[in-house]
Amino acid sequence: MGAEAISVPARIVKDGWVEGEALVSPEPLGFLGGVDPDTGVVIEAGHSLEGQCVTGRVLVFPTGKGSTVGSYTLYRLARNKAAPAAIINAEADPVVAVGAIIAEIPMLDQVDVTLIHTGDWVRIRDGEIQVRRT
Repeated sequence: MGAEAISVPARIVKDGWVEGEALVSPEPLGFLGGVDPDTGVVIEAGHSLEGQCVTGRVLVFPTGKGSTVGSYTLYRLARNKAAPAAIINAEADPVVAVGAIIAEIPMLDQVDVTLIHTGDWVRIRDGEIQVRRT
């Protein structure tokens, strides 16, 4: 990852090894009605990520919000090959955690999400996060 990489401590919610470009929201995200399960595009009106696609990105946001059906929406995203590569939260919401587990999306929490910016390259190896600024 190079000398410019920083390590960010985290807790494992769903283990995994993945890397990709970060997509960061400063506000909570709900999946039911917030993300199109067929395309991976954020559809919540007025959300800071509205119109952005989560597919294949390391999705970083403080916590989840909304309906328990959001877990199934994450599962649908995975089945449709439109899921994020990984999810990083400041605090895991049970709905997002269950969705990540059933969809087999690596997920970490207890992260200072302000250390990661949209466009950064993020590498996750179980509970280790390395961030390279772009």
